[in-house]
Amino acid sequence: MSNTTLYDDGEHTNILLEDFSDPDSPAVQTNQHLIIHGGEGMILDPGGHKLYSPVLSETSSCLGSKTLKHIFLSHQDPDIVAAVNGWLMTTDADAWVSALWTRFVAHFGVDRLVIDRLKPIPDEGMWLPLGGSEVAIVPAHFMHSPGNFQVYDPISKILYTGDLGASIGSGTVTTEDFDEHLQFMRGFHERYIACNAVMKSWVAMVRTLDVEVLAPQHGAVMRGRECVEKFLAWCDDLQCGIELIGKTFALPQRVGAGAS
Repeated sequence: MSNTTLYDDGEHTNILLEDFSDPDSPAVQTNQHLIIHGGEGMILDPGGHKLYSPVLSETSSCLGSKTLKHIFLSHQDPDIVAAVNGWLMTTDADAWVSALWTRFVAHFGVDRLVIDRLKPIPDEGMWLPLGGSEVAIVPAHFMHSPGNFQVYDPISKILYTGDLGASIGSGTVTTEDFDEHLQFMRGFHERYIACNAVMKSWVAMVRTLDVEVLAPQHGAVMRGRECVEKFLAWCDDLQCGIELIGKTFALPQRVGAGAS
């Protein structure tokens, strides 16, 4: 296990928790991110059951005497929320997820003793206080979940993008070369993002922010304003989702016994 510090000014720290996924497992690789300001911390998309113990241990080590204040869940997928009951039972943190998903996430076994700390995020997003600072929970609906959010940290200028910006198989922790990195992102975005209209809306919002780093939940972190701008320009034009899969469905062709 190792960590990569994405930002540290002595008061505010952003840490990428690395190497918790089993390289021999068929499970998708995931990133866990930790933001610490003053005496409080926030864990982003902490992961499933197999990652729970090591990620909790590493988070506690990074926090030291500081308090875990927030657990952020970008959407409802099991690689993000499956271990949320453990986090709620072993910490005093609140867990934040889209209001669309609170009653669904409860099916991952959230105990009645802690269910009141599973908090809804309204569709428009919100600001969360963190140790004397604030982070923005910004909407990213249908990229790819109907109730999907990202975290913008104005101090570090990092946008935590969840599944948007995800890459598969790059083998790198960070990159500043968008053109080289694109090959590892294209397939995921074409299949998992709903349509270009939501991408354009998201790009317009992000261009109002001061962003130097894009930190997704899968694959490499993208650093530098040039890399960020190239990613935004690519998203703005990307044909994806329903634009590629087609507007009509048909029964599959039958093969073997009984086929006509």
